[in-house]
Amino acid sequence: MRRLDTALADLRSRLHARLAEQGWAPLWSLLYLGFLFMNFSASRYWLGFTVASVLVFLPLYFLAQLRSGRRQLVYAMAVALLGYLLLPQNTGANTYLIYAGAMVGASGVGLRALLKWIIAATLVFALEAWLLAWPERFVGLSVVVTAMLMVAIGAANHFHHEKRLRQAELKLSHDEVRRLAALAERERIGRDLHDLLGHTLSLITLKSELAVKLFDREPLAARREIVDVERVARDALGQVRRAVTGIRTAGLAAELASARLLLESGDVRLDYAIATATLPPEVETVLALTLREAITNIQRHARASQARVEMVVEAGEARLAILDDGVGGVIVPGNGLGGMRERLALLDGRLEIESARGRGTRLRASIPLPSSDVAATAHALA
Repeated sequence: MRRLDTALADLRSRLHARLAEQGWAPLWSLLYLGFLFMNFSASRYWLGFTVASVLVFLPLYFLAQLRSGRRQLVYAMAVALLGYLLLPQNTGANTYLIYAGAMVGASGVGLRALLKWIIAATLVFALEAWLLAWPERFVGLSVVVTAMLMVAIGAANHFHHEKRLRQAELKLSHDEVRRLAALAERERIGRDLHDLLGHTLSLITLKSELAVKLFDREPLAARREIVDVERVARDALGQVRRAVTGIRTAGLAAELASARLLLESGDVRLDYAIATATLPPEVETVLALTLREAITNIQRHARASQARVEMVVEAGEARLAILDDGVGGVIVPGNGLGGMRERLALLDGRLEIESARGRGTRLRASIPLPSSDVAATAHALA
């Protein structure tokens, strides 16, 4: 009994995860079962057979939702067989063939294999309807409608499956871009620390050895060397802290590369103009995360064909602008925009959004730079 409860709990959690991934589409699709009850058969028992078939179909349908790949083909054939068995009692049993075609399309088989399966299923349906002595016109109409619906829904599911695969591959590409950027940053920090500590520790070693030699003969000279060792060590500690602070959790270059991959996968052209400037790590991180969230919103909601990213440093501020030519309209505040504002507010930054219906959206993020960083940036730009 405990094993059964565990299995049912696992089944419920997996089904819930699947519905969370696909939305309510699998449940809405069950409304098409209503066509089963548009029956023109003269059988007295058609309703009982139909209800019994639905009770068999539902477990097959939900189990198929939990499967991926070619394992769905087993459930598709079982559903098609259910339709053939019900056909002598119910003229609407071809509804099950349409569900079966949808499952085959979602299984990941190629288009050619999908069409072959649909043709074979349609021929069996036509043969059975002819053997049941259905009127010729009714047979022809049912066969044509069934085949067209199987092709349309099966092909739609096939392309949806391909899109999900591309999105999964794209996510891996994004992760790889960020991983390589983080790896390059770690290597840079490692080189900096090696150069810094190699020289400093060598100097500390030499002065310490000299202090030991002078300790008995010239205590004052030894004391000076020890003071120098302390000064060099403190200076090295400050340099190490500055180097470690330079580790960037998210860089604009990596996020820009990731943004280009994401938008181009959705046929959105991305142009950009980024100023060559060295920003404080915390400023660059916040701007990079703002860019990530804005590009994600464009990909999901904007329905744009072009987007542009601009970053300039002027008037003592780092300014990032993201524009698109999408549908625009009223912006509903959510967790993404809220997170942007909170991160910018921590650095006394601000976020401005302009969005007119039919004219796209313009997002601007500005962060004031410390005076020392403004001078360093101006020098870098010069």
